[in-house]
Amino acid sequence: MGVLRSEGHSAGVSASERGREIRLLSYNIRSLRDDPAAVARVILDVAADVVCIQEAPRFLRWRAKCARLARESGLYVVTGGRTAAGVLLLAALRVGVRWTRDIRLSHQPGLHHRGVALAGLEIAGRRFVVGSIHLGLDAAERVRHVDEILAIPEIAQPDGPVILAGDINEEPSGVAWQRLAARFTDAYAAAGVGSGETYSARTPRSRIDAIFLGEGLTAVECGVPEHPAIPRASDHRPVAAVLTLRDQTTAPSSGSSGGSARIR
Repeated sequence: MGVLRSEGHSAGVSASERGREIRLLSYNIRSLRDDPAAVARVILDVAADVVCIQEAPRFLRWRAKCARLARESGLYVVTGGRTAAGVLLLAALRVGVRWTRDIRLSHQPGLHHRGVALAGLEIAGRRFVVGSIHLGLDAAERVRHVDEILAIPEIAQPDGPVILAGDINEEPSGVAWQRLAARFTDAYAAAGVGSGETYSARTPRSRIDAIFLGEGLTAVECGVPEHPAIPRASDHRPVAAVLTLRDQTTAPSSGSSGGSARIR
């Protein structure tokens, strides 16, 4: 299996192949309450093109904290943060931004606000859409929010292949997960490496974080990166994937403690 790591990021890959490849990471960082430097090291060493963050800083000085995380990770802020209820999108400089949208999902009193950080992106002229999502702890709310997410116009009628990634807060047998999997491809189910369990970071037993792919995308590999900083960085382990964009003639619809970060 290949690896997700910074060294040799494009080794043995032609410019044409590199233009079709998307390296994506999804990571619940628990509002940087554990070890912010470790979070940045993990993200930096994975060397992803796009990072979907959950539980990004969203209170005092949240913009500055998100910008600092991006800078220390070798990325820039695309959209999200407080305006998307704590989900965030970061990207590498080779990724272009076509449009952004921060969305608040319906709110039930007594539960956390939830949202979507959504963007139309492109690499080497190839368009795609990415959404960072974080479903809640209430099962009925998760199902309702999946239905709302799938009805967002930029997801229901996208201008490029769609990627949804985030903390689903339930395992693949759950109803909300199954609704997502009925519409999109679970990247780990298609091309998983290792166990894929993301929670908890110190004793992973549950796969509750995922990357879902719409039409026009193929998963090459997907799994939990190996990195010595992961157990102390957050309460979740990240999930990473190498994806390829299939050739398009029209826009498809969606159906240090550092060290190299590898997919196990």
